[in-house]
Amino acid sequence: MKKIFTWLIVGFFLISAIYSDVSAAKKSGKLSKEAIQQMSDDIDNLTKKVYGKALFSPQDNEMLIGIKIQLDNQMLVATNTEVAPLYYKVANVYKLRNMNNEAIECYQTILENFSDTALAPKAKSALEGLGVVLTNEAPVQEEDATEEDEGI
Repeated sequence: MKKIFTWLIVGFFLISAIYSDVSAAKKSGKLSKEAIQQMSDDIDNLTKKVYGKALFSPQDNEMLIGIKIQLDNQMLVATNTEVAPLYYKVANVYKLRNMNNEAIECYQTILENFSDTALAPKAKSALEGLGVVLTNEAPVQEEDATEEDEGI
């Protein structure tokens, strides 16, 4: 009987410890200032590589993907206006690398979640420059203009 009681107490403490870790992870979902600054510095370094016509290493690609995943995860937890400039910078890197679909996704995230920031008009302009037609419902990428002119 003592063994069963002991195992129940141990099990209770383990379950409560796991639950408190999960709760803490949900509450601490906000990126720290240091993490945001580090991501900003990393994006700036990647931007310098693009402008310098340097090739991206596999680590650079991994870093860019990792930053995008962190930003997306942050948006799942809570909207944080501090990440809007990071989305804009990441979108610009994608655009400069001709990864237009990824750039469009980042610019759209800015318009949808940070429409009241100074970056929203810039994101809108960038989307239009990438051939995205913005409507009230959702952005739509333009089709090839030659097909429309030919009446196809």
